[in-house]
Amino acid sequence: MNSRILQVFQRELTCPICMNYFIDPVTIDCRHSFCRPCFYLIWQDITVLAQCSKCKKTTWQRNLKTNIRLNKMASIARKASLRQFLTVNGSLVSSLVLQFMALLQEKLLKKMQSLWEKACENHRNLNMETTRTRCWKDYVSLRREAIRAEYQKMPAFLHKEEQHHLERLQKEGEDIFQQLNESKARMEHSRELLRGMYEDLKQMCHKADVELLQAFEDILHRYESLLLQVPEPANPELSAGPITGLLDRLNGFRVDFTLQPERANSHIFLYGDLRSMNVGCDPQDDPHITAKSECFLVWGAQTFTSGKYYWEVHVGDSWNWAFGVCNNYWKEKTQNDKIDGGEGLFLLGCVKKDAHSSLFNTSPLVVQYVPRPTSRVGLFLDCEGRTMSFVDVDQNALIYTIPNCSFSPPLRPVFCCSHF
Repeated sequence: MNSRILQVFQRELTCPICMNYFIDPVTIDCRHSFCRPCFYLIWQDITVLAQCSKCKKTTWQRNLKTNIRLNKMASIARKASLRQFLTVNGSLVSSLVLQFMALLQEKLLKKMQSLWEKACENHRNLNMETTRTRCWKDYVSLRREAIRAEYQKMPAFLHKEEQHHLERLQKEGEDIFQQLNESKARMEHSRELLRGMYEDLKQMCHKADVELLQAFEDILHRYESLLLQVPEPANPELSAGPITGLLDRLNGFRVDFTLQPERANSHIFLYGDLRSMNVGCDPQDDPHITAKSECFLVWGAQTFTSGKYYWEVHVGDSWNWAFGVCNNYWKEKTQNDKIDGGEGLFLLGCVKKDAHSSLFNTSPLVVQYVPRPTSRVGLFLDCEGRTMSFVDVDQNALIYTIPNCSFSPPLRPVFCCSHF
């Protein structure tokens, strides 16, 4: 390839950010192209939009595909440049070197993609930890008020237990708040290390092939060591905290009701710490749901307009479930539409992600940082008090009370589970 043609290649195949030949080029919707690593590094600090460095237009694109044509042409240009650089005689030696260098660069690009995915995971975890840290004190304060409200319904001789319970909750809350701050600091430090390593790998891609060969093993060792140091997010969890006499009081309002399995194909959409959970079922001749059921949605046949009611649900080993009460129009809505967590839905739910589970309640959606019930959950509906409470029966402990519920009677019990 003569020098004139090489100059044309250099102009057309040069990244406008790093001013080197394209490395894994991507083309955004304004039709301008960049090295994927260069574009990623610019976009990392922007929440939604990225701006083209050439035309200044914004783009929403996230999952960018490699521009195969540009990639091949840039590879040809790099090989031509290397041929000029090599001083070794013989086309056979040059061809072997070119092939070996191409394999090294391909391996380096795979490591960069893996590193970028880990950096994005760390970024998501950092955002989650930041939100938890910001909201933690308010969450503990609300939990203290809910527990204090339960003790106000109990005999006066439980005052010392109440005091001890609230003091323990306060101490646990302070300890976890410190853990969250420490976890956040580790992730911030990891963010800088991951970004720095990614930039080093990008620079390595643009080095002369002889330099790449000399430094490859060292940077690979640094890369592998760094991945082992990326921190996992904290898993904050307050202790259950049993309340003496809680179940004795609630059992005074015990009711039984008939379940109505129905054909449904619904979704509960969550956000923040949570993910989407599919819910649905086919009607069964046998009204008893067995452990072989994959997913189902059932309603209580009875509806409630006034009074106080208590019932229990067995969750067993299930990780993905939600139950509570809803305004009656939800029963008709789910037959043709979807459950979207809107007004009139008062649930406690559990979703699993990897090895961890998250408890949450709706109206409003709040993540609950308490142990997941592993047997029975008690539900207490107070129509006049406009509250919906959930208790861990085995632990005799309050999970949460949804206050100031926007009930619109009649209210109907609902239970859904996507996995046993």
